[in-house]
Amino acid sequence: MDFFQDSESRCLKMWDKHRVACMTYHKFPTENWPLDNFSSQEITLPSGEKVIMKLAERGSLVGTGKQAMWMREVRKLTDSGHQTSIITTAYELELTAVSGRMFSRWCQENFFRYMKHHYGLDMLQEYGIEPLSDTQKVVNPDRRQQEGQRNSIQSKLNYRLSRFAAMELHPVIKKDETEDVKYKKWERKRAELLEEIEHYENELKTIKEQLSQTPKHITWQELRDEDKFEQLLPGKKRLIDTVNMIAYRAETAMAALLTSPTIDFPMARQLLQTLFVTEADILPDKVKKQLRIRVHSTSRPASNKAIEKLFEQLNQTELNYPGTDLRLIYELTSSAKN
Repeated sequence: MDFFQDSESRCLKMWDKHRVACMTYHKFPTENWPLDNFSSQEITLPSGEKVIMKLAERGSLVGTGKQAMWMREVRKLTDSGHQTSIITTAYELELTAVSGRMFSRWCQENFFRYMKHHYGLDMLQEYGIEPLSDTQKVVNPDRRQQEGQRNSIQSKLNYRLSRFAAMELHPVIKKDETEDVKYKKWERKRAELLEEIEHYENELKTIKEQLSQTPKHITWQELRDEDKFEQLLPGKKRLIDTVNMIAYRAETAMAALLTSPTIDFPMARQLLQTLFVTEADILPDKVKKQLRIRVHSTSRPASNKAIEKLFEQLNQTELNYPGTDLRLIYELTSSAKN
């Protein structure tokens, strides 16, 4: 929950009455802390990857008067010397846990990029459509068009303001007849530019007034016929996306088993991606109640060694293939026994 988007009294209520801990980036930190306050800490990210961050922690009084409240303030020192600050009422969390949750928000972007590339998260699963209800809120197309006009006018105005400022900083000064001609030309351009600025300022004022009177969202029923559209059927896509999410979590757990001093998390994922498309023999043995999965070895001995280590841990779980009493046995062909 963001402390600065809600009132301080609501934040106090969240903790004092409900004991709900919050954390957010500190938008108004004080001056930089001394560099010797920071120490290197090993942080475990939500994905399981471990990184080193330079962190420091203090108490911070947020708010004024009766609304003031002491919170934890954690700062991260970047390589450029910038200090990023967060505040939190999660008093019981370890410093590394707080930092891992807030300073690793970029992992979300990596997650969606990875899911789109490897799991087709944004792919269209079917072509069915369904109508929207009359009470469904949608973006007002008039508002969208007006916002586009405002942005265009603002851009043109900013360009001319910068040109006008540059002419004021470097004026043409009259010295002789030659310079007098140049000065008159400069003065004429300056007057034309000023006229354009006034024109765009008036246009900007008008479009802002229109925006203030145009609702951002309207109901489906209020849309003009030419603006109405139909939405895609979401059911199948939701199911596929759920399966993809489960597969991703399973892959993440397996990647954590593969990591070592010589194999980082991205490399572990690459090994798994190779493993998933590697040919394998499925050999059921009803007498021994086993289902042996013989995976063809890769061309790299180091990869084979890492995969064998993974198989050892999977075999120790003694899982049965769903719907049968056959225990799953994973092995590489190079180490398989007849």
